[in-house]
Amino acid sequence: MAISGTHVAAGPRRAVLLGTATLVLLVAGALVWSVLRAAPDPTVPAREASARASVAPGAADVAVVDAVGSLAVLRDFDAARAAAWAAGDVTALRGLYVRGSEAGRADVAMLRSWLARGLRVEQMTMQVLAVELRERTPRRIVLVVTDRLHGAVAVRAGSQAGTRSGAGERRALPQDGRSTRRLVFRRQGGQWRVASVRDVAAPGESGEPGESGEPGESGEPGESGQAGDR
Repeated sequence: MAISGTHVAAGPRRAVLLGTATLVLLVAGALVWSVLRAAPDPTVPAREASARASVAPGAADVAVVDAVGSLAVLRDFDAARAAAWAAGDVTALRGLYVRGSEAGRADVAMLRSWLARGLRVEQMTMQVLAVELRERTPRRIVLVVTDRLHGAVAVRAGSQAGTRSGAGERRALPQDGRSTRRLVFRRQGGQWRVASVRDVAAPGESGEPGESGEPGESGEPGESGQAGDR
């Protein structure tokens, strides 16, 4: 995955992380917000990937360490989310979101729905096509992520994780198309937590929503109401 900077007008730093590397997700993030669009099914991705970093000409104001560090925040969130989904741990999942986050409420509700049906999710693969760093401060990160998910498998609760079980206990979830979403992370209690998730146009296109709507601000307009609908 290549990481490069882009021109930034006066305002938040921007960096574009481009790549076609396929990331193996530890059952995180289709929940990572995509399969949920196609089926009402959650998936969770944990991201792992090596990256080659470079800063594009004219983007001296973009710190590569900020771009790489922000990608690591996304990866760590996905890994923790994957673990919570695999374990059916509602408390752990809720702790990954800012209190009052609509995305967090939806994610928890979806996990409970799966658990009520005796199901969990594993074997998720996510292909990251682009990640644009819109803002990075000591307490806030804004990313626009374009990716697609595939490979998720619904597993009947009670089956041993990572192993094939009897007939009828495993079901492949629908493959997802590419999606672009805006994720806002906020630093709370020494941890980066997701404040909001919403659909946007692909990076570089018009039609992107404003910066409002996070918990702690007035209202929550525009935030996605589906758990991993990134």
